[in-house]
This record gives sequence, structure tokens and C-alpha cells, in this order.
Amino acid sequence: MAKKVKRDKAAREDSAVPTRKLTAGDYEDELYRLHVELVKLQQWVQASGSKICVVFEGRDGAGKGGTIKAITERTSPRVFRVVALPAPTNREKTQMYLQRYVPHLPAAGEVVIFDRSWYNRAGVERVMGFCTEEQVQDFLQAVPLVERAIVDSGVRLFKYWLEVSPQEQTRRLTDRIEDERKIWKLSPMDLQSYGRWYDYSRARDDMFKATDTEFAPWLVARTDDKRRARLNIISDLLSRIPYQPVKRDKVVLPKRQKAGDYREPDYPYRYIAERF
Repeated sequence: MAKKVKRDKAAREDSAVPTRKLTAGDYEDELYRLHVELVKLQQWVQASGSKICVVFEGRDGAGKGGTIKAITERTSPRVFRVVALPAPTNREKTQMYLQRYVPHLPAAGEVVIFDRSWYNRAGVERVMGFCTEEQVQDFLQAVPLVERAIVDSGVRLFKYWLEVSPQEQTRRLTDRIEDERKIWKLSPMDLQSYGRWYDYSRARDDMFKATDTEFAPWLVARTDDKRRARLNIISDLLSRIPYQPVKRDKVVLPKRQKAGDYREPDYPYRYIAERF
């Protein structure tokens, strides 16, 4: 029992909110280092034929989009593939619920990132009344079985829940309203669901209880500090995959050919205005 108490105390200390200030320079330096590691991961995934699936869920304004962008901005979209499905079509509504997600699961040599996923049913669809309670319960019972099959097929499945405080969520959504660059991020659904904080809390709690398994656990990240959260999530993801650097041949640029008889044409190119 004493050992368990010590472990629990250590876990609480490890998860405590850090006090060291993360400067913009610190963030950029660390993100650069992690981007290098993500490229190494990409090369390993391609060379080994590994299959990786990363699910991002969380409250509106929790930072899913920014985190996904931080992960993918220096990798190939042909390897790191982001899936953000729109509302289901009339045909898809008649299918088995998880059916439309299955074709997007990774093949060998791919990393698939779901910007929201099949867990829509346990979250927004449940809270906003887009499905029945019976459908929710059927979903919660079925998901562990489906995820077990996904993992048994050789897919490394990681599920991240991004948790933001109500105060920070309010600040971010208000910023979206006031910033012309971000207004597109604020959907009518965001506005309708904003007031249902505790309905979402109850839905999250039920979801965790039913689907937080040993083979596909929920990994929770606090995201009130967006920069720190991005670094923590990328670092955590990398730590869970046994990738190794892939040996590469040294790259040397070949000599450029000589002009020979080529002459630049006297052509009236339509150059754009150089305003900057």
C-alpha cells in the first residue's frame, strides 16, 4: 500500500502545472527539435510499413487544430494524413455508425490523424440530441470491440483528449468572434454547445468509463497553455512509438548544366506587383 501511495503522489507531482515560463524562443527551439524527430518517425513508418492512428478529441476551443498543425507542418501529407470528416450524408446515416470511418484507417507506411472521430457519437451527437440514448449505449459497448480489432490488425492507436478550462474556453471563443482571421473557426454548433459545459462533462465521463482500455487508453492533455500542450503532446506521442532513425545516403546536389546556346527570351512576362 505504501508503494502505491508513493506512486500516486509521484504521478500527481509529475502532472502538476509547471511554473517555469515557456518563452517564444524556448517554444520554437523545442518545436524544431520535435519536428526533426517527427521526420525521423515518418521515415521509419515508411521503411517499416508501420500503421499509426492518432485520434484527437476535446471540447470546442481546446486546441485540436493547432496541435494537429504543429504535428504535420513539417511532414509529408502523403504519410501524415489528416482526416476531418464532414457531417454524414443521407446514405452514410443508414450505414453502421463506424462504417464511414473504417476506410480512413491507416495502411502500411501511413500515419492517420483524426480531427474528431467516431467519438462524435459519445460527445456532440449525444449532447446536442442528434442520436438516441440507446444509440449512444450501443456505441459505447461496441467501440472497445472495434478498437481491439483495429489494434489486433497491427495499428498503433493513440487517443488524446484535450482538456481546457471553462475560463480559457470562453476567452478563445470570444477571440474567434472578435478576430476576423478566426471567425471561420466558430460554427453555429459551437455557439449552441457552449452553454452545455456540464452536459459535455457528463458525456466525457461516460465515454472514458466505457472506452478507456489498456489496449487503447485515453491520454489527457491540459491545454490552457497551447504552446506547452503542443510540445507535451508531440513529445508524448513520440515516446510511445519505438521508431529508429533510418539510414540515408548523403545528399549531394548534382552540377547544373551549362547554358550552351540557350538565351533568355525577350518575352513580356506578366509579373505581379511587388508591393512588399
